[in-house]
Amino acid sequence: MTTNAEETKAQKPSNASVPVDQFNWEAFETEAGLYGGESKEQIAKEYDQTLSNIQAGEVMEGTVTAIDKREVLVNIGFKSEGVIPSSEFRYNPDLKVGDKVEVYVESAEDKKGQLILSHKKARQLRSWDRVNEALEKDEIIKGYIKCRTKGGMIVDVFGIEAFLPGSQIDVKPIRDYDIYVDKTMEFKVVKINQEFRNVVVSHKALIEAELEQQKKDIIGKLEKGQILEGTVKNITSYGVFIDLGGVDGLIHITDLSWGRVNHPEEVVQLDQKLNVVILDFDDAKKRIALGLKQLTPHPWDALASELKVGDKVKGKVVVMADYGAFIEIAPGVEGLIHVSEMSWSQHLRSAQDFMKVGDEVEAVILTLDREDHKMSLGIKQLTPDPWENIETKYPVGSRHTARVRNFTNFGVFVELEEGVDGLIHISDLSWTKKIKHPSEFTQIDAPIEVQVLEIDKENRRLSLGHKQLEENPWDVYETIYKPDTIHAGTITEVNDKGAVVALNEGGEGFAPARGLAKADGTTAAKGETLEFRVLEFGKNNRKIILSHTRTFEEAKAKEDAVKEASTQEAVKKLSSSIEKTTLGDISGLAELKAQLEGKN
Repeated sequence: MTTNAEETKAQKPSNASVPVDQFNWEAFETEAGLYGGESKEQIAKEYDQTLSNIQAGEVMEGTVTAIDKREVLVNIGFKSEGVIPSSEFRYNPDLKVGDKVEVYVESAEDKKGQLILSHKKARQLRSWDRVNEALEKDEIIKGYIKCRTKGGMIVDVFGIEAFLPGSQIDVKPIRDYDIYVDKTMEFKVVKINQEFRNVVVSHKALIEAELEQQKKDIIGKLEKGQILEGTVKNITSYGVFIDLGGVDGLIHITDLSWGRVNHPEEVVQLDQKLNVVILDFDDAKKRIALGLKQLTPHPWDALASELKVGDKVKGKVVVMADYGAFIEIAPGVEGLIHVSEMSWSQHLRSAQDFMKVGDEVEAVILTLDREDHKMSLGIKQLTPDPWENIETKYPVGSRHTARVRNFTNFGVFVELEEGVDGLIHISDLSWTKKIKHPSEFTQIDAPIEVQVLEIDKENRRLSLGHKQLEENPWDVYETIYKPDTIHAGTITEVNDKGAVVALNEGGEGFAPARGLAKADGTTAAKGETLEFRVLEFGKNNRKIILSHTRTFEEAKAKEDAVKEASTQEAVKKLSSSIEKTTLGDISGLAELKAQLEGKN
């Protein structure tokens, strides 16, 4: 299309210049001859027919005629170009002169006589139909990324704000979303919510199909043991994803290094290029297992051949567990010190009581399996075994001070030194006290004097005693508490069966319930001090049976016996006296009778 200036220029004859004195001023004033014999109105009508007939509010197609930083000029066949702000074409940075664009006629002529157009409104009027058409035809469209939002980006598509999820930007994880802002990219419409007019687009969908074919081609050429170059694409706590050029593989954390790795970031970095070896792959699931450590010799193969069981080695604690510690004696070569090999003590404790991660330790090799790459170590072997000379250090009959470790119902476990423990049976705690539980006699961590009674070196056991440190009082009690002897004692405990009596001469006895009755008919109570008769004495079973009732019952019986004997004697004497008196009386009466008869 030609401009008005060009048309005017074309209408002028080539010899339009004439001298001033020859110029026809009259014809100029009447415009006669200026239009080649045609009237001005006719020429104006013909000119108007060459222009487009436009109306405000109409959507038309125009041609870009000029572009600068602020404006874009578009020719729609009107008498002047329309002006559109450049910002309305941000979504299309490739716009150039000659491109066809849709425009909306804002005004055919403003105050300055300028044609006002809008590309944005034209897009908006047709955008919804256009978006639905793109989804239906699986069309590739262009969009302008306006800004970031939660979970993704906002994209201007045909004037509509569409959502681009972060997972749909690329096939690889995005570390910096901001680099995509203000960029124009190609997308596919993947989802439309007609009710809420929500549009979801994807850039990833454009390249997935191509990548899928690339994956098939790459996986089809893979072989176990093959070495490939890849780029670190993503690092997780469990491994590293490697981009092999269109297909991803995973190096598990255990395949990064022969040594122990706490996190893959210790070994690799993002975007790092490295060689990897294919360990395994799955055609169906398209999973590829890669290895990095396999490209270097196994450290066990480089382990000194002269290293053997019994040798001392040094290393660093790399992992701690309750059951032991793993010691790295060389990169990739570890040995386990079980907690039982950390001390000669038989009391199992946590390995954390002996060492921590990072400690440098010395140990002795206990077992060495080069084929299975296993090694067990010990540190207690660096000190002498206390049981080697146990008979010399703790001979039977020797006395020592031990520390109470713990209780059981049957006795007390004590420690003589680190690794040397012994048991005091509850029956060997006291000669005299009746102990139901060891806690009645001593307490945890308390010192206690002991005597070695027996040694079991094979099973690492010592039988100890505490009461043996004193003379057996029952040897003395045997001479004191003879049956039928009477002794004073205080009742210390009462139960249904009887009472425990603390005897004044020492020791304890037991009075059955029937032996607690007192002379006044009442029953002896706790705290009373009374006399008791010894009914039974047992040295071997340490038993003294007492009775208070028998003390006064037997005395009364003796008194009654004495009284009875006295009574019987008196009766005898009386009987004898009566017998004599009767005979005499008879003689007297006879004499009296004779006298009386004589007188008569």
